[in-house]
Amino acid sequence: MPDQYTRTRAQLGTPALDVLRRAHVAVFGIGGVGGQAVEVLARSGVGELSLFDSDTVALSNLNRQLVALHSTLGQYKVDAMAARIADIDPTIIVHANRMFYNAETAPDVDLTQFDYVLDCIDTVSAKLLLIRCCKKDGVPILCSMGAANKLDPTAFRVADVSETKICPLAKVMRRELKKRGITALKVVYSEEEPLVPAQLETSAKRQTPGSVSFVPPVAGMILASVVIKDLI
Repeated sequence: MPDQYTRTRAQLGTPALDVLRRAHVAVFGIGGVGGQAVEVLARSGVGELSLFDSDTVALSNLNRQLVALHSTLGQYKVDAMAARIADIDPTIIVHANRMFYNAETAPDVDLTQFDYVLDCIDTVSAKLLLIRCCKKDGVPILCSMGAANKLDPTAFRVADVSETKICPLAKVMRRELKKRGITALKVVYSEEEPLVPAQLETSAKRQTPGSVSFVPPVAGMILASVVIKDLI
């Protein structure tokens, strides 16, 4: 009898689907990259998902983020994503955590409960903390590098961070990870030279990067595909 995973089962096989159904994956950062990654994980049948993000849907998210709709403006991204997953497959267990991962909140998160962690955070300090904690606990982690200021969705690559090039964020991560004695980390990064935004917007904290609808989601799909293939 056909079900919603019939086509996936034909491609991956029943044993692989059983592994995915038993898996618990955490995604940190539910933006343009992370939201798309979560969608792929859900549609692939991952049985339990923990989502971490403290942001709410804003008007500026509408150009690229999966959960960003006029009907979801003001909602927490994790809540909007959880509702979407429930509409895709209501049997998937979803934990929507309205929190930003940092030194204060990290002790509240037991990383050992996860079979895989997906880092889609855009803050270097939070990424480094999450990586260090995953490495300490022996939890597999895959990290997204920069997807903003890019126009070429075909330029993404999967590699160890030591083998990356061009990506400014990957360069910073290589340096900072080396200081912390972390020598291996699987990442998804772009080999496209970052573009200078045509119109610069600045805030008190940092310059707002440019981003389009067709680049971050591709990074998210690649990240999710790596997690799925690693799990099975």
